[in-house]
Amino acid sequence: MKIRIITVEREYGSGGAAIAERLAKRLGWQLWDRDLTSEIAREAKVTREAVHRCDERVDPLISRLFSVYARGSYERTLPVTETRHFNTDAMVAMLHKVIEQVASKGECVIVGRGSPYILRNRPDAFHVFIYAPDDEKLRRLKNIGQSEKESLQLIQDVDRERASFIRHYFHKEWPHRPLYNLMINSKFGDDYVVDTILRNIAALESLRESQGAKAS
Repeated sequence: MKIRIITVEREYGSGGAAIAERLAKRLGWQLWDRDLTSEIAREAKVTREAVHRCDERVDPLISRLFSVYARGSYERTLPVTETRHFNTDAMVAMLHKVIEQVASKGECVIVGRGSPYILRNRPDAFHVFIYAPDDEKLRRLKNIGQSEKESLQLIQDVDRERASFIRHYFHKEWPHRPLYNLMINSKFGDDYVVDTILRNIAALESLRESQGAKAS
């Protein structure tokens, strides 16, 4: 069976989103990252901001509003009526529906959002986890204008939230290594990572073809 879906899970700062975008362009496939947030918002009939605030997070909205108040986060401006009706539980329920719909069309690269767990039983999906050492993450984050202090804090906080999200909603530790077809270090460069992913997919498809021929 041909691979029609690639999921890309990533550590914060590893460049996973940029690599997923490059991979999608190389294949001519649809990238589902920010557009996935928009699609969930459309299905749930809420704003993108409402989905974004729940994205890969498990902590309640009110706690987060207090924690980000001093930083002046846009979340302070969300309508109160909306916060009462859309939370992470509601987002995750919608997430399953939207990711399965996206996957059913095939030829797509999906970034995070629990997609490897939601699509774990699909034989046409290939699951990738991208990681990097802290010095590489800092280099990448500095290149997009973040300070070293801010970057170090976010590296810890964002991945901790992602781990909590996966533990709470999918009952697995993050990353759950048996789930992935490939785990790769991004310090060797984005093109190297994309090439390695494509080589591994080609090898898997070739193996399946040879196994199918033997079975017949």
